[in-house]
Amino acid sequence: MNPRINKLSTTDDYQLHLTFTNGEKGVYDCSVLLNFGVFKELENKFYFRQAKIIDGTVTGPNEQSICPGTLYMDSVKRK
Repeated sequence: MNPRINKLSTTDDYQLHLTFTNGEKGVYDCSVLLNFGVFKELENKFYFRQAKIIDGTVTGPNEQSICPGTLYMDSVKRK
């Protein structure tokens, strides 16, 4: 089972800076999601910056969520 998210910050270029429950850190680029269904709202930077952690995953104000496994597997790990 992949770790969940316990810390989050966003950037103006649609990146999520994440800290996972296992202590690893990663950066996930959300720009690839901006053309898909409910994620199109994320293109609004004010809206994107409102992302928060709910139950260990990243969730937008209208309850769009990104699977924590996807965030972990597809993020670029950093120190």
